[in-house]
Amino acid sequence: MVPLLYLGSLVVLFLLWIKVKGLDYVIVHQRWIFVCLFLLPLSVIFDVYYYARAWLIFKMCSAPKLHDQRVRDIQRQVRDWRKQGAKTYMCTGRPGWLTVSLRVGKYKKTHKNIMINMMDILEVDTKRQVVRVEPLANMGQVTALLNSIGWTLPVLPELDDLTVGGLVMGTGIESSSHIYGLFQHICVAYELVLADGSLVRCTEEENSDLFHAVPWSCGTLGFLVAAEIKIVPAKPWVKLHYEPVRGLENICKRFTEASANKQNTFVEGLQYSLDSAVIMTGTMTDHAEPDKINRIGLHFKPWFFKHVEGYLKRDCTGVEYIPLRHYYHRHTRSIFWELQDIIPFGNNPVFRWLFGWMVPPKISLLKLTQGETIRRLYEQHHVVQDMLVPMKHLQDAITRFHTDIEVYPLWLCPFLLPPGRGMVHPKGQEEELYVDIGAYGEPKVKHFEAKASTRQLEKFVRDVHGFQMLYADVYMEREEFWEMFDGQLYHKLRDELGCKEAFPEVYDKICKSARH
Repeated sequence: MVPLLYLGSLVVLFLLWIKVKGLDYVIVHQRWIFVCLFLLPLSVIFDVYYYARAWLIFKMCSAPKLHDQRVRDIQRQVRDWRKQGAKTYMCTGRPGWLTVSLRVGKYKKTHKNIMINMMDILEVDTKRQVVRVEPLANMGQVTALLNSIGWTLPVLPELDDLTVGGLVMGTGIESSSHIYGLFQHICVAYELVLADGSLVRCTEEENSDLFHAVPWSCGTLGFLVAAEIKIVPAKPWVKLHYEPVRGLENICKRFTEASANKQNTFVEGLQYSLDSAVIMTGTMTDHAEPDKINRIGLHFKPWFFKHVEGYLKRDCTGVEYIPLRHYYHRHTRSIFWELQDIIPFGNNPVFRWLFGWMVPPKISLLKLTQGETIRRLYEQHHVVQDMLVPMKHLQDAITRFHTDIEVYPLWLCPFLLPPGRGMVHPKGQEEELYVDIGAYGEPKVKHFEAKASTRQLEKFVRDVHGFQMLYADVYMEREEFWEMFDGQLYHKLRDELGCKEAFPEVYDKICKSARH
């Protein structure tokens, strides 16, 4: 009884403190309190519900029947919109705060919201080696199911909450992309409801133009209702080799060599300063050396990027065996390294042992509760960007990142970009090795200004025929945007499919110059 009274007194005092200081003050200056007391428990409840629901529906084999009903409902909503005069653009009815993107989609308030409640794994076909999924199924669901039956996606983007729809309509990448390409390159079919309410299936052979135009279109050609994605046999362990490298030229040379080596199933680099990095190469394996096993996904383990940094500080190489699913979601617990700014003591051993099982807070809940003050602070004093540049320009790109923003660590992830007809492809007709440079954190340069600094980076990326991931803040003007991306096929299909009256152009949907 006494402990309960003590706890109750603390809660009352805490609520009085919030009342005196104001909720905005607490959320801005002591955000970890709000995150730890409210968002972490809510995040656990979210996860338990969605995983239990997905498991039950898949085991009961009810997903395909429910899927057909949902598709018909979406078609009905689109046709009703047309009957009512098609007065505004359409968009999905999913709240903007539920997306992983940090961008706030204000268009949700003015467009016709089409409700799409589709979050199930429909079928795993091991003979054809494909999995058919609905657009709101996320990577956490997919890995939990596929790994349990001995399969995996060739490219499995890192964060649990990334959805298939977001990865198809935007893009996705992982440390196996130097072999398989981007997420779009492992997709074999899309099913969409178009602006006239019709349902179409597109593949490399059937409705080929649409198949190539859908990736990066951000939902401006139709509503995705299902996707078929390649799967490959999985092995239980990843044998991961850590190699610290000093000197920018050496880092770029070693990273390029590792990325070109197809014997490496996984290649990743974490750059901790301009001239220091750790390059990791991995392969799947059936067996692990017991004394080298590291179950990095356990809640009490150090955050992965801090664990990797240890090899750099000790200046030694190392080999570990990591369970496959732990490897796939190695950056999830710390949201790469963003969580250190939200919960500064989150990697403390005591916190990890007591509360690490609740980490990370859902990105969607962080967005929902951040308020306008934090959003403005993040926009002006925080960088979240992924720039995709040809591997041959890696050294110049890292130097440019250092000059313009100086954010570390940088995430380096290689990928193979094949020729194509969509918005993103190499300049020539040959496949080319690219690298994703991910910058997430607070810039250290004194002259940082969000718009000007990001525009400098964008210009560099355009000049080397690179691309900017569209989940982030994009400051390009319309002409600059279509200089970076190939819009020829995209615009042709928008004309043919009647999209101009139904959906905004992708630029108008995601670029800050258009939205403000």
